[in-house]
Amino acid sequence: MNLQPLLVFDFDGVLVDGMREYWWSARRAALFLAPSCQLPDLAPDAFAALRPLIHKGWEMVLVALELSRSDLDVAHYLSDYDSHTQAARERWGFSPDQLQSALEDLRSDAIQADPAAWRALHSPYPGIPERLRALEAEGSPWLVLTTKGGAFARELLSGYGLQPQAVYGHEQGSKPEVLLRLKDQGRPLWFVEDRRVTLETVRLTPGLDAVRCFLVSWGYLGPHDRQGLPNGIQLLEPTQFEQPLADWP
Repeated sequence: MNLQPLLVFDFDGVLVDGMREYWWSARRAALFLAPSCQLPDLAPDAFAALRPLIHKGWEMVLVALELSRSDLDVAHYLSDYDSHTQAARERWGFSPDQLQSALEDLRSDAIQADPAAWRALHSPYPGIPERLRALEAEGSPWLVLTTKGGAFARELLSGYGLQPQAVYGHEQGSKPEVLLRLKDQGRPLWFVEDRRVTLETVRLTPGLDAVRCFLVSWGYLGPHDRQGLPNGIQLLEPTQFEQPLADWP
């Protein structure tokens, strides 16, 4: 018997455009940790340019701290993100746990104080809620795998009237670790993500070679992310996403 694939969706950059919330929360967390920082209310262009490189929430706060520096070399930051991130951690003296806790505490406070205002900082990509509801009607199970805290993702999804089979946040481990556990459900796994390096890591993880990987064209992609995709990773356009699963690339 052919089983329907289990669709595993990343959250930010795939289902929801959270750029406004990213900057709003990162800025507040940065100012909480370093009150003397000078940061604009609206996200600077450099933040949007760096977003495709950011993997975890704590990095977002660190980027905001770095953007408060008047002598920041953004071109160098973009060209060597990993080494610049390490240098920034040493410069500011905050651990990833401190940065992550500041971010999540401020988000929790914002949700409790005015959940509608917090949700309004996010926008589902056009057609996404409707397509997910159609998948549910078609009997195609789907879930969310995100580096955001699971509670925050569930809050947003419930606001859109969406009920995934499960939501896995950063608390459940890395994306490859969660995908390895999901293999036990016995269904084919299809993983939909907007971060190319994450998909490449999945492809290189022993035990995940059978996972079908899709890079969405509408997410937080870098300028060259669509080019020369390796075997096992397919670019997914909005028109293809709307089609029956049998017609996906």
